[in-house]
Amino acid sequence: MKPDIKREVPRPPPDKLTVGFILARSFTLSAFALFVDTLRLASDKYDRSGRVLADWHVLASNRHFVTSSCGVQVAPTSAFVDPRRFHYIVVVGGLLGGEMAVDEETIQFLRKADAEQVPLIGLCTGSFILAEAGLMTGHQTCISWLHYRAFRDQFPDLDVRADRLFNLDRRRGSCAGGSSAADIAAQIVRQYLGSDAERNALEVLQIEKARGARDVQVRRPLSLDCNDARIKAVLILMEQTLGDSVTIVALARSVGLSRRQLERLFHQELNLSPAHAYLRIRMEKALALLTQTRASMIEIALEIGLENASHFTQVFRRTFGITPTEYRKQFASGC
Repeated sequence: MKPDIKREVPRPPPDKLTVGFILARSFTLSAFALFVDTLRLASDKYDRSGRVLADWHVLASNRHFVTSSCGVQVAPTSAFVDPRRFHYIVVVGGLLGGEMAVDEETIQFLRKADAEQVPLIGLCTGSFILAEAGLMTGHQTCISWLHYRAFRDQFPDLDVRADRLFNLDRRRGSCAGGSSAADIAAQIVRQYLGSDAERNALEVLQIEKARGARDVQVRRPLSLDCNDARIKAVLILMEQTLGDSVTIVALARSVGLSRRQLERLFHQELNLSPAHAYLRIRMEKALALLTQTRASMIEIALEIGLENASHFTQVFRRTFGITPTEYRKQFASGC
């Protein structure tokens, strides 16, 4: 039996946090579940699941079940209603490519919500949907390192970063997905319902402490490892911008440091300068491209931010004592 979504969502009282969810085709179930369960557990004590302090609805343009990327289906609970009935509308993304993630009616609803100044959040690849609708302009987008390149290619004029877990300003939010969905939900719960409600949710979820917007995504770029969160963030940014020639000053600024402070920190943690670390990441990326793809030397050079094949060959030989062509032949022969 298909769900009846004709009923309207009642206007929430001022002290009740109300969130509307829009699920993309092939949405990520874990991100949705962690976000909504944080709301559920914050709403009532002792896992009773009462909608006392919070309420939530899955919004859709039709009555059809929405299938997640793992095959589990979720039923919409409401048609599109006045977006002002919600404190936030959260767009849960999923697999990229293929058919359109949401229909045109959904896009128009999101634009209406923005016009009514309702904050919008892109969860996982939900930020792609908001960006495609023109709703991320003027807002910094936090995206998973896994999808950073695809976002940059599709939306080159938007401000995006792939080192932080989430970003949340007054009108817009974005989140890398996975377990960080609980982190951004916890911040919203704390803001609207208080620290006791947040603590109740996290304890039942067995999460010791919610991470903040400045925490770094779980990612170790290639072979470089360190303990300092600022260096981790810079290494991730280096890996994601190999072809963009980001300056050391800009890298330092991204974590609130001066160039001198960043250089000192790199020497302390890695015994390398930022420039040498950047080069090392470029060369390790080149090794992967040489062994895992059939890309030409010029294609690899441009991919890692070097100006031409000749320059790439010179740098590669200086680093490894062999030309990239010779390395590829040796790898293919098993030597």
